[in-house]
Amino acid sequence: MLADLTQDMSESKRRTVTLRDERHGQDARHLRAYLDEDGNLHIDGQDLGPGTAMVSSDGEYEWYQTVAASDVSRVAALLGVEPGESLLDVLEREWTGDRSYELEERLRGSGIPVTLFVYSG
Repeated sequence: MLADLTQDMSESKRRTVTLRDERHGQDARHLRAYLDEDGNLHIDGQDLGPGTAMVSSDGEYEWYQTVAASDVSRVAALLGVEPGESLLDVLEREWTGDRSYELEERLRGSGIPVTLFVYSG
């Protein structure tokens, strides 16, 4: 699997996986994933609209989750990535739309270290 993660990293500059792109009335929810040049996994989200009022005064809420390259193989195992498969391919195939919420829940409950940055206005 290491070779496949390396392939994902080399493609990271040109490949971002959209996990969530939802619109409900005035609200929009976005979530994307990519591997940076150092092999860190980024899962970044943005919610816009009146639905953010509980956490944001300006209608925008953003968060950036980063899993260190040394822990990306743990994420791959957590998500059922098989040897020979690309993590980004599996994220795109199995963890988009409604499943993106489960992805975030699994990651939170996994014990895998995640650096989180949050912005809300």
